[in-house]
Amino acid sequence: MAQLTRTLAKITIFERGPYVSFANCGLPYFIGDIIEEESKLLVATPAKFKKWFNVDVQDNTEVISIDRKAKTITARNVLTGEQRSHAYDALVLSPGAAPLKPPLPGVDLPGIFSVKTVPDSRAIKAWIAEHSVKQAVVVGGGFIGIEMVENLVHRGIKTTLVEMLPQVTPPFDPEMVMPPFDPEMVDPVMPPFDPEMVEPVHERLAAKGVELCLGDGLKAFEQQAGGNGLVVHTASGKALPADLALLVVGVRPETSLAKEAGLTLGQRGIAVDVHMRTSDPSIYAVGDAVEIKDWVTGQQTLIPLAGPANRQGRIAADNIAGRSSTFRGSQGSSVVGIFGLTLAGTGASEKTLKRLSIPYRKVYIHAGHHAGYYPGAKTIDLKLLFSPEATCPSRQTDGKVLGCQAVGEEGAEKRVDVVAAFMQKGGTVFDLEEAELCYAPQYGSAKDPVNLAGMVASNVMRGDHPVEHWDAVDWPAVAADPSALIVDVREPGEVARGAVEGAVNFPLSSLREKLHELPQDKKLYVYCQVGLRGYNATRQLLLAGKDAVNVSGGYRSWQQAKL
Repeated sequence: MAQLTRTLAKITIFERGPYVSFANCGLPYFIGDIIEEESKLLVATPAKFKKWFNVDVQDNTEVISIDRKAKTITARNVLTGEQRSHAYDALVLSPGAAPLKPPLPGVDLPGIFSVKTVPDSRAIKAWIAEHSVKQAVVVGGGFIGIEMVENLVHRGIKTTLVEMLPQVTPPFDPEMVMPPFDPEMVDPVMPPFDPEMVEPVHERLAAKGVELCLGDGLKAFEQQAGGNGLVVHTASGKALPADLALLVVGVRPETSLAKEAGLTLGQRGIAVDVHMRTSDPSIYAVGDAVEIKDWVTGQQTLIPLAGPANRQGRIAADNIAGRSSTFRGSQGSSVVGIFGLTLAGTGASEKTLKRLSIPYRKVYIHAGHHAGYYPGAKTIDLKLLFSPEATCPSRQTDGKVLGCQAVGEEGAEKRVDVVAAFMQKGGTVFDLEEAELCYAPQYGSAKDPVNLAGMVASNVMRGDHPVEHWDAVDWPAVAADPSALIVDVREPGEVARGAVEGAVNFPLSSLREKLHELPQDKKLYVYCQVGLRGYNATRQLLLAGKDAVNVSGGYRSWQQAKL
């Protein structure tokens, strides 16, 4: 928009709803009374658009048809029903996405809401006040779902979260779709988080008194006896009483207008080129309704996130105004906060890489968000996915970064942002190893978690650090295998608090003196608490001529993997 207003173009915005520009990402926090004033959600008004940019806004006005040959649209005032025709030289479609409403019994009962617009949030707040809501059920464990859980709990409402997949913030993988939803009905912008990375979120939700119904789909709603409240029925047979139910199971791109106009559609959204141009050279499309390239995997997909949508708008405006501009695609960088815990990710998830048969390797680290000797250091759990292929002629091995996920109370999103920026430039694990980042003890460490992840991955790529993973091995079989041995190199006090069944304890502090006690003819699977001592022990064992691998992430990753 700003690009076009630098020209003499006459610009008109048609908005179906009453608000032309509002902060929908802030709606859960308005419902939770964190944002107290509704006006804070209103980014821009028609008056502001006119005064600042000389842009006319027609709110409460829906575009109902496009005549491509005549280059006109027909718009209908949703309050009066009046219809008018408007001519265009260039048309930009930004219809967004509509919340899914599965065709289930009772879905239209009073007290069931979606969370999409300012009027939605206003209605939810009014319902809570008028009905003295004490208990609620949130259906859907994506971004909005868990943000709503947090805000309802903040208001003192006992909350249950129902999610049909076995984890919150489930990764987008079509084969994971379960009845009663069709693949095209499932929101494809679920954050790219693998199951083990969200285990701390599950623990935090449970610690805050949230009842989790994971791996359990929605079956039906019904009114409670006497007409007061609801009962939410799940596929497993649970009957959950509720004064309020929120249905946040995903969104579907609004493509009907484009389809009726004869524009080319992709598998799920409006098809556009790199200039955000549709199959009609005079019509552009941006935002949640368009299919774009996931430039990590090369696949066309839907990534309805605010950052990419804003860039798409600028690019469309550039091209309309005569400046050639292209959209490179998106890597789906995303973040969500829940009860003081931050979960952030960028690029492909491991499950996506597996599904698309893209070769990869991975490492886990668990490091403090700043120097451990400075008070208040919090652990960041970080997973790094990278290519094992040699694609860069300047290096013997490439290690191109494919994805990163991190969870922690402090600093997780900062590290993912750094990795995301490196990824945009085709960065490798060797680049992360050498990254020069800001350091002072209250902000980070001389070896930042980003550096550590790069160092661990680089050592793997160079062959200095053979690794294994908890989810890749049948550990009871290893424990019973006479040709293998699981070696725990933690101190006895740590082992007493929990260990992998069948492991023998050789603390790193005395390992060098006891190397001769470990067999030369067995494969040694080494682990510690978070991976560092396991690496040091593995190096000692390798130099002693033994066959040893370090289990990445140590016992902390074992706990998160829930094996």
